[in-house]
Amino acid sequence: MKQEVSPVQQIEVYSWPTPNGHKVHILLEECELPYRAIPVDIGAGDQFKPDFLAISPNNKIPALVDPHGPDGKPISVFESGAILVYLAAKTGRFLPKGDREKFEVLQWLMFQMGGVGPMLGQAHHFRGYAPEKIEYAIARYTNEAKRLYGVIDRRLAQNPWLGGKEYSIADIATFPWLRSWERQGIVLEEYPHLKKWFDRIAARPAVQRGVEVLADRRKPITDDKAREILFGSTQYQRR
Repeated sequence: MKQEVSPVQQIEVYSWPTPNGHKVHILLEECELPYRAIPVDIGAGDQFKPDFLAISPNNKIPALVDPHGPDGKPISVFESGAILVYLAAKTGRFLPKGDREKFEVLQWLMFQMGGVGPMLGQAHHFRGYAPEKIEYAIARYTNEAKRLYGVIDRRLAQNPWLGGKEYSIADIATFPWLRSWERQGIVLEEYPHLKKWFDRIAARPAVQRGVEVLADRRKPITDDKAREILFGSTQYQRR
């Protein structure tokens, strides 16, 4: 049974039910850390509010505030990959301590941050959100999605987990981005090792709890105002 913790002692995660948000929700659940999820409605422009920019200067979710940082003082962390490394270091979990094993995990975390997230995000945009269908862009990012799935499948043919022998923050970071495989133009059965890995992660109770965090807040992006905030000139204003 979890011990009740005062709200002032809880980690605060400023987030939204997106892949980058869910990766942090999942790790918090896996580590059984007391936390409070504070919604940042990115379709309404909450990410541009001064209070949020103070902890996330790149105006992206998620961001985290830990009242008990490494020196006992509050600390804020932005960028989902950095948050995963921070929480793994704080708890001593899901990131190996040995240098060789640690860097094996970190390289696959960077693969997610630099490749899987940005490229699958572009596939989502041009396949589903772009105001006009640009066949070149759709083909480019769909093919890149297939290439990345292939890289992961080959890795998982040789190792049970992305980082090697143990489940780690590399798996936690990557899994949420692959939950929308159909929207990325992917047939999951074409990547059997990846599918087996995906199903194992999806069955974990902490993962199931993590992907439900703030899930009731998410709405389809259908109105012009939300589209403009997310994809239009609002995104590029100097602040």
